[in-house]
Amino acid sequence: MSSEPHGSTPWRDGRTPEGGGAPRGRRRRPAARLRVVRRAPSWGAVAGALLCYSVSLTPSLLPRAWWLQGLCAGVTAVIGYAAGALLGYLVGRLWRLWRDRPDDPRLRRTAWWLLAAVGLAGVVVVTAFSARWQEDVRRAVSLSAHVPWLGWTAVPLVALLVGGLLVLLARLLRLATGLIARLLSPYLPRAVGYGVGVVVLAFVTVGVVQGFLLSAALDVAENAASLADSGTRPGIVQPRLPTLSGSPASAESWDSLGFQGRNFVGEAPTRAELADFSGRPAMDPVRVYVGLRAADTLAGRAALAVSELERTGGFGRKVLAVMATTGSGWVNPQTTAPLEFMYGGDSALVAVQYSYLPSWVSVLTEDEAADAGRALFDAVYAKWSTLPPADRPKLVVFGESLGSYATEQAFHGSLAELSARTDGALLVGPTYDNPMWKRLTAERTPGSPAWRPVVGGGATVRFAQFPADLDLPAGPWDPPRTLYLQNGSDPIVWWSPGLAVHRPDWLDRPRAADVSSAMRWYPLITFWQVACDLVDANGVPDNHGHRYGTMPATGWAAVVPPPGWTVGDTARLERLMASRVQR
Repeated sequence: MSSEPHGSTPWRDGRTPEGGGAPRGRRRRPAARLRVVRRAPSWGAVAGALLCYSVSLTPSLLPRAWWLQGLCAGVTAVIGYAAGALLGYLVGRLWRLWRDRPDDPRLRRTAWWLLAAVGLAGVVVVTAFSARWQEDVRRAVSLSAHVPWLGWTAVPLVALLVGGLLVLLARLLRLATGLIARLLSPYLPRAVGYGVGVVVLAFVTVGVVQGFLLSAALDVAENAASLADSGTRPGIVQPRLPTLSGSPASAESWDSLGFQGRNFVGEAPTRAELADFSGRPAMDPVRVYVGLRAADTLAGRAALAVSELERTGGFGRKVLAVMATTGSGWVNPQTTAPLEFMYGGDSALVAVQYSYLPSWVSVLTEDEAADAGRALFDAVYAKWSTLPPADRPKLVVFGESLGSYATEQAFHGSLAELSARTDGALLVGPTYDNPMWKRLTAERTPGSPAWRPVVGGGATVRFAQFPADLDLPAGPWDPPRTLYLQNGSDPIVWWSPGLAVHRPDWLDRPRAADVSSAMRWYPLITFWQVACDLVDANGVPDNHGHRYGTMPATGWAAVVPPPGWTVGDTARLERLMASRVQR
């Protein structure tokens, strides 16, 4: 057994204070143990977590399921935990410098008991009251106001689980930082070692996430999507008409079109359906689609699309629409058929695929969407501009969601260029990164709301959620017309990184009819709330969220109506498109 007295601390040379006198130099500090949990959470961290949890339950753009609300609340609580811990540390340091004496244990215990009582009561009350807020949001988007209370009671539990896992992850990262600092302690001062540890860990974390995890996830997603791309939806069969890509007469094989391309051509209305709507003889519509497998480059696929248009006679029709697809190559059937019914089949639609991935993944590589938009339009326009002016079809463009971004980029984000090179444009559910949309919204007439801006007196471009919006403002709407369809509650339109630090204009009053009057902006928190709304943007009725229903039909009738078209014709077209959705 050691003869060292209990509790004594050895000097660097091994002697104890009781023997031989104190040596020169300082006493050695006991070796620090690396632990995931070194101390209990601070009062400020817990208070911040409780406050942000409560705020996360306030209304946002769309109603949420209980599990999604729990996820949102858990992440938001961790944001408050970190902010409260930092603020509490700074306040504590300043307090100790000012008072220069230790904290009163009784005061500390009282503060904790008070926080526990108020926090627990607040969680119960706010969670219960948030169900009422959800009812208001559901009514705003035309849903039943019923909120399942049993499921909603699980929100705090899900939030606690998510928050606990995130805090554990943060503590593991801190543990790794301490380990790096400890390894460097023989060579660097402690503070410098920790600084180096933070930098090294940041580089490693970012490198792993971006260089390995993200890359691997994208590879897996693309491989899975490419497998799905080889399938065909039930009821879709290879067309026989020579005016459709994938037919026996087409240079584009049925297999090369991909899943979305086969849907695009397979859903074309028949000549009989078109004639039945117009009451006049109709033509077989032209639909051209070039899949990702058809050529290795965007330029190659665009050239094939032009060749298909020439083969099918697309440049000889009355209207030619260049359709920018979403990430996976999808084109909303509610945006294609209206033009064909309006023009009795004397129309041509053309689209190319640039990715297998859905838009929410493709947005990570949105340059591909921009390049695809430019490549297709430039190739079509180059051929179209060689035709005699009297023989040219009306040239219009369309894009939805990420496709609207691709369409804008085809004209370098310039409304003047778009108007000079086309006969009209329909852009649905634009994203925060759309350059032309952002500039037009910023330049709107003072007093007009961000969700329905007035630009240039509405002479060239207008914004709408409902048919009545097309008449606002009063005054002429000269061709070529550009129309944006954007719902007031569409998170794809209104989410942006800037929400983290800036209050958005679309929360000013008056607000869109489907945005809760109780919604407020909170730094960081509203950013995360609206990001959570993206998950279920299509889970609401038409004309809310990212659902546009028959409004594209109304939009096309306003942007490029055929001669003799009437308001009654638009109403008949809307009813027809609604019935086609229900099939």
